[in-house]
Amino acid sequence: MQYTHLEKQDTAVYAGLQQEIERQQTGLELIASENYVSEAVQEALGSIFTNKYSEGYIGKRYYAGNQFVDEIEQLAIDRAKKLFDAEHVNVQPLSGSPANAAVYFAMLKPGDKVLGLKLDHGGHLSHGHPVNFSGMLYNFVQYEVDRNTKRIDMDEVRAIALREKPKMILAGFSAYSRSLDWHHFKAIADEVGAYTFADIAHIAGLIAGKQLENPVPLFDVVTTTTHKTLRGPRGAIIMCKEQFAKQIDRAVFPGMQGGPHDNSTAAKAVAFAEALRPEFIEYAKQIITNAQILSTELMARGFHVVSDGTDNHLMVLDLANKGLVGKVAEEALDKIGISVSRSTVPFDPNPPMNPSGIRLGTAAITTRGMKEAEMVLVADFIDQALTNYENENVLAQIKIAVAELCKKFPIPSV
Repeated sequence: MQYTHLEKQDTAVYAGLQQEIERQQTGLELIASENYVSEAVQEALGSIFTNKYSEGYIGKRYYAGNQFVDEIEQLAIDRAKKLFDAEHVNVQPLSGSPANAAVYFAMLKPGDKVLGLKLDHGGHLSHGHPVNFSGMLYNFVQYEVDRNTKRIDMDEVRAIALREKPKMILAGFSAYSRSLDWHHFKAIADEVGAYTFADIAHIAGLIAGKQLENPVPLFDVVTTTTHKTLRGPRGAIIMCKEQFAKQIDRAVFPGMQGGPHDNSTAAKAVAFAEALRPEFIEYAKQIITNAQILSTELMARGFHVVSDGTDNHLMVLDLANKGLVGKVAEEALDKIGISVSRSTVPFDPNPPMNPSGIRLGTAAITTRGMKEAEMVLVADFIDQALTNYENENVLAQIKIAVAELCKKFPIPSV
C-alpha cells in the first residue's frame, strides 16, 4: 500500500510504520493469534467508512445517512451466516473479550455460575480468570486437562457439571492444541440444563475452511474474533440461535457498546467473502499440516509439545526439560526475528509473567505461502536459537538465515 499522505504529514508515524513493515517482512510470525490480512481487507479497514457513526441496527439507526452502512452490514451478516451456517449473526462487536462480555450480559445475571476451561490449561482470561471482568462478575468453576494426557477429560467435565449445576458451559480456548468434542459438551449441558457457549476465536478460520467441526448449528451462542485464522480485521462477531437474537443484539447495543466501527464491518465483509472461496479450504488445510509438521520436527529435536501434538494451528512447548522458561525463550527467538508468545502450561509451577512455555502458531507463515519444507527450517531455527540463547554471535547468524527465508515469501498486504 502507498502511504504518501502520511509520509508528508506525519514523518514520525510514517517512520514507525516503515520500521514495522521491515520487521514483519524480515521476520517469522509464529504468534498463534496473529495473521496477515489481504490488501482488500486493509483497504476496507482504511476506507471512508471510518468517518461514519451508526449507533443502532440496520433500518433502526440513531443517526441519518446510514443507508450504505446498512448495506455493508447486511452483506457482512449474510456472508457470516453462510460461512458458519448460523441462524443469527451480530457483526458489531469490537473485539473478542467485548463479544464474550456481551454474551454473558445477554444470557446471565451477575453471580450466575459458568463452567469454563482454566487459563493455564489453555483457556482465556475472559473465560473466568479472577483478574478479568468475567471472573469478577460471574461465578466461574473451571475444568482442567488430564495431568497425563494434557487433554480435556470429558468425563471430568461432566462430573463437575453434575456437581456444580452451572447455568452456562463454555467450550473454547486460547492455548489448547486438540479438537473439542462439541457434541459431548452439548450433551452435558442438556443433562444439567445449561446454556452452551463456544468461543472459537482461534479456530474460526479452520472451521470456515472445513477442517474442524463447526459448533455453530449445535450451540446456543458462539463468538469468534475475525482475525487469527479467519484472516480478517481485528474485531469479533456473535452467532446464536434465532431464539436468542434479540437479547444478544440488545446486549451488544445498547448494553455494551455505542456505535460500531463501520470501517471494520466493511473489512469483515471482505474477509468473509475471501473465506467463502474454495482456495480458503486449501489454506486452512495447509495451516494444520504445517502445524503438525512443525510439532513433529520440534519433538524430534527433544522439545516437549503439550499433549504430544496438535489438531489445529497451534502448539504449546513446555521448556522445562530444556532448562528454560518462556520469557527467556521468547526473548531469544525475538533476537533472531521469530515472534512467539510466552505461555503457561498445565499445572505450571512458574508465574504467568514468566511461565514455563511458549505458544506457536502457523496461520501467518502459511498465509505467506510456507509449506512442509519450510516448517523443517523453522524447527531448526528455533532449536538452534534456544540451544544458543546466550550466544549473541550465533543468534545474529540465525537472524540472517531467517531474513533470507522471509525474502522468498513476502507478506501479502504491503
